[in-house]
Amino acid sequence: MTTIPIERTVAPPVGPPVLELRGAAVHMGGRTLWSGVDLSVGAGEFTAILGPNGVGKSTMVKLLLGAVPAAAGTVHVPGRTDIGYLPQRRSFDASVRIRGIDVVRLGLDGHRWGIPVPGFNRARRRVERQRIDEVIELVGAAGYAHRPIGHCSGGEQQRLLLAQALVTRPRLLLLDEPLDSLDLPNQSAIAALLGRICREDGVAVTMVAHDVNPILHHLDQVVYLAEGRAVSGPPDEVITSETLTRLYGAQVEVLRTAGGRLVVVGVPEDCRSCGPCC
Repeated sequence: MTTIPIERTVAPPVGPPVLELRGAAVHMGGRTLWSGVDLSVGAGEFTAILGPNGVGKSTMVKLLLGAVPAAAGTVHVPGRTDIGYLPQRRSFDASVRIRGIDVVRLGLDGHRWGIPVPGFNRARRRVERQRIDEVIELVGAAGYAHRPIGHCSGGEQQRLLLAQALVTRPRLLLLDEPLDSLDLPNQSAIAALLGRICREDGVAVTMVAHDVNPILHHLDQVVYLAEGRAVSGPPDEVITSETLTRLYGAQVEVLRTAGGRLVVVGVPEDCRSCGPCC
């Protein structure tokens, strides 16, 4: 099947990798979730972790966060203060009264206990306020940052949570299904925002995704997990009939619709219940 190259607007900066996996493997519950993962992500590169439900996509994020150990291979990631993390999305109930700006602030001082002492360390607090304002502006949330987050829409909440993850100026941004449960316009808007942050700020963005289509033209590379194995590389080399057939050990077809969307069909029976992987 003929592959169509993915267009990119700006080449990522050249430099040492921000994260690197070599022959990485993870064991859970007495079985190997996946093994042989090789991945190198540099500053300003956008990477997606793909595959059907239950193959260990979120576990890979946990590995990068240091929450689960590698059973084999090597894992090199930045220190904890250089990583921004956005877990799987959970909507705030309408009764939650904490303001959006305070949710963002938790990214800076959520680890501290107690109430600030009046007049203490004013210079630091002034710098922190400036950074909070900057990152809220960056994600386009200034118009509703002072609103109770429970009164914000799903897309607005996600922008505020993204600001929280970015407020410490991380080198690596890890996101676990950030587009899940968002409607198509909000998926496109958040994907475009992530692509801009990646390119303009030089942040290495690595995200788990169930549907690659909203982010496809922003991606530099993908990691596709299936059947305990993995393949990584540029999207137009990995998401092909030939590559996925080899990965699954069964015939898989990758189709491109007239609108440019990718659809994976013919996956093994135990993977079909989760829907298309791309």
